[in-house]
Amino acid sequence: MHARVKRAAAPADAAAPADAAPVALATLCAIFLKVGCTSFGGFMVMIGVTEDAVAQRRKLMTPQQVLDGLTLASVLPGPMAINLVAYVGYHLRGAAGAAVCVGAAVAPSFLCMLAFSAAYFRWGHVAALGQVFMGVVPAVAAIILAAAWRMWGACVGDWREGALAVAALALALLLPGLHTTFLMLAAAALAGWRCFGGAATERRRTAPAPRAGAPVPRRAALLLAALPLLGLAPGVLLKLLAAFAGMSLLMFGGGYVFIPMLQHTVVDGYGWVTRRELVDALAMGQLTPGPVAISAAFIGYKVAGVAGAAVASVGMFAPAAALTVACARLLERVRHSAAVRAALRGVRAAVLGMVAAAAVVVGKAAAPHWLSLALFALTFGLLLRYRVEAVWVVPAAGAIGLLVF
Repeated sequence: MHARVKRAAAPADAAAPADAAPVALATLCAIFLKVGCTSFGGFMVMIGVTEDAVAQRRKLMTPQQVLDGLTLASVLPGPMAINLVAYVGYHLRGAAGAAVCVGAAVAPSFLCMLAFSAAYFRWGHVAALGQVFMGVVPAVAAIILAAAWRMWGACVGDWREGALAVAALALALLLPGLHTTFLMLAAAALAGWRCFGGAATERRRTAPAPRAGAPVPRRAALLLAALPLLGLAPGVLLKLLAAFAGMSLLMFGGGYVFIPMLQHTVVDGYGWVTRRELVDALAMGQLTPGPVAISAAFIGYKVAGVAGAAVASVGMFAPAAALTVACARLLERVRHSAAVRAALRGVRAAVLGMVAAAAVVVGKAAAPHWLSLALFALTFGLLLRYRVEAVWVVPAAGAIGLLVF
């Protein structure tokens, strides 16, 4: 009883952890390399692993701040998980932190996709990794649910926030889609403003401003001038960059929403890959430890080798991440308004329900086998009870799937 009262009395918009020395860029790189290596199963897994790494284990941010970043990432175009990573990096070390975190988080899946692409175009269709994926799916569902469980304990202070989270969970499952997401977030912001706007007795706190990082170097012109010396065609690379940057800024609602746009552009428009190759690229994207949008690297690799894969990946992730950083600056300026804080309380609860819904959706994709339920329960227990890191759980689940399924 006392614990419940204590949690309910805690401010919903908790202050940031004590302002310590700025986090070193090398430390951020190491953290998000690990995040990038363990985020098998899609963007929601990377979100869960990111929250565990920066809020639970290292206390660099509060769960409320992570949810604020997730809210911003969910309403902006581009891969949602990478947008969240950009927000976290910017909050901790400014623009340089955002660049380092995004690069480190994308690097493992990019290297995996390069290896898959090289093998694919040398030996043909890759089908041997399907069994690994079947073992990973229940573990992925457990990782997402564990993140939602932890954030519930940290962010839900009374029955009104709990009701908003449950309502968002139900709507996300019953009426999935981009329009539902936007309407849900808008309704939650209005409900939060109405329900929590009058509670202005909270002591006003000024969260530390994002730690300024060094400006990102402007070397694009030098790199472009060096391309002919490397035997690369700048025209082809610029076309890849423009195509994927355009899709990135039009990609609302997650990686799977942009698949029809991707087919229209790279198959029907430019003819860079066949439909079968696109399907295989998307399948291999699900087997890398990162967002399915890393399939862009496969397409770029076929068009212009390693340089094409790199340019396509930059086009897919960098524009939306830069937009997230720009919007994060605006959010930092207005978030201390009493009305904005109240609205954010409602939006956080709705986002929390959406995270829980993602765990249900992923769980439905698991193989109908007793081992799937066992892997889910074991992973969930290891994450919450023993705080085992996903870096150990996900590969073990994949190995079990390879042996059993």
